[in-house]
Amino acid sequence: MKKEKVIIIGAGPAGLTAGYELLKQSKDYEVIILEESNEIGGISRTVKHNGNRMDIGGHRFFSKDEEVMEFWKNIMPIQGKPSYDDKKLGRKKNLNPNGPDPEKEDRVLLLRNRVSRIYYLKKFFDYPISMKLQTFKNMGLGRTLAGGFSYLKSTIVKKPETSLENFYINRFGKKLYSMFFEKYTEKLWGRHPSEISADWGAQRVKGLSVIGIIKDMFKKVFHINNGKVETSLIEEFIYPKYGPGQLWETVAKDFEKMGGTIKKGYKVVEIKNDKNKISSVTCEVKNKKEEIKGDIFISSMPLKDLVVDFKTKAPKKYYDIAKGLPYRDFVTVGLLVNKLNLKNETDIKTLNNIVPDCWIYVQEPNVKLGRIQIFNNWSPYMVKNPDNTVWIGLEYFCDEGDSFWNMSDKECIEFATKELVSMGIIGEESVLDSHREKVKKAYPAYFDTYDKIDELIEYLNNYENLYCVGRNGQHRYNNMDHSMVTSFETVKNILNGVKDKNNIWNVNTEQEYHEEKEN
Repeated sequence: MKKEKVIIIGAGPAGLTAGYELLKQSKDYEVIILEESNEIGGISRTVKHNGNRMDIGGHRFFSKDEEVMEFWKNIMPIQGKPSYDDKKLGRKKNLNPNGPDPEKEDRVLLLRNRVSRIYYLKKFFDYPISMKLQTFKNMGLGRTLAGGFSYLKSTIVKKPETSLENFYINRFGKKLYSMFFEKYTEKLWGRHPSEISADWGAQRVKGLSVIGIIKDMFKKVFHINNGKVETSLIEEFIYPKYGPGQLWETVAKDFEKMGGTIKKGYKVVEIKNDKNKISSVTCEVKNKKEEIKGDIFISSMPLKDLVVDFKTKAPKKYYDIAKGLPYRDFVTVGLLVNKLNLKNETDIKTLNNIVPDCWIYVQEPNVKLGRIQIFNNWSPYMVKNPDNTVWIGLEYFCDEGDSFWNMSDKECIEFATKELVSMGIIGEESVLDSHREKVKKAYPAYFDTYDKIDELIEYLNNYENLYCVGRNGQHRYNNMDHSMVTSFETVKNILNGVKDKNNIWNVNTEQEYHEEKEN
């Protein structure tokens, strides 16, 4: 019996998950993954530079979906012995009794503390904001009173949720919104929150509000556990020893061992669409073109590019929606420094007593910098010399082709360094090494033609052998686990002959379903 040929576009989490699951669950398919770049993992890849590793964007491995958690743990088991820093610092973790020793084995997931804070007024605030004495001290009496009264007003007078601005104000009040959401959101998207759809907030901060934060605080104080955890409030996550790219490179190798094929350097430039089916894709490979035919097509390429690449042009209405879908691009500047000027005033032990944060959200309005990653805290194995150096990633949001994007590596690194010095985070002579990475279409954006995306989805669903998965494949700011779930649902549909694709598109849209995780 001839196997059906499945063509998957993109070797990121969604594409790799779809290919892996198809071959794991059935021997009836020939699966080929086409990847434009020469890297595995998409935005979840790990970049290596002079013995140090960069996580592009930062990826906490935690999900409310048990199928996702089991997938990760089956690929790489959780550690059974202490990691380098836990051993040296005497930190205790709830280890997997039969798990590998990260000091001796590489295929291992580490248990890591989740610490992410906001840097504002040259002080640290918890992320999400917590209702504790230090928060009020940092804010000062005036801001605290104004924030409290503003929040009380928001509980009585609700705004129509026609924008992201109103979404935030309804949950936090106008004062807290202006302090902790407005400027950062504008940095991220290059648009004011009043111009952005509330859908983004509904997906990214489901259930998170002042009331949610207060409830979480009381649960901790009185040791109450009702078995539910809001995702934004988790305190521990798992993480591959050498970053997210290691896990996806491992998935790719296992996929190939099962008989799958990955073709790198294959950029899809044309999609042959006959009536209600896709019949082939044409790729640009080393300045040549190659047509690849298939029976089933799974696409994680940007929705915009997918429709624009159709050989038989989509009707103008849908073509215009696709072409108008916006994205935000991303630049990470890696800096290796001898020390940070930030004091560790927490009770968390760290190597060299650096601050314990994985991410620091920069709310200071006078810098372009959006976030700082401290790779030492993601995994000590990401850093060549974690005892004596700090390896950080400075995250900038921009548009491809703008002045920041077009800076040379040298100009960009100098710009980023000056911003850190101006904030007092490092000294002028602290930088030992540096590297820059640019990422196109990192964030699907929720403005321009996005408000008509449902019409585009309806049109694409008419192609019975085409499945759109992942963050860019659905133009939805999904986390890595949601992207994987779109592929799980796709594989179920293919194996069971289900034609309706609503289950795939509904991932991460039903608030209650993705609200909380049962322990």
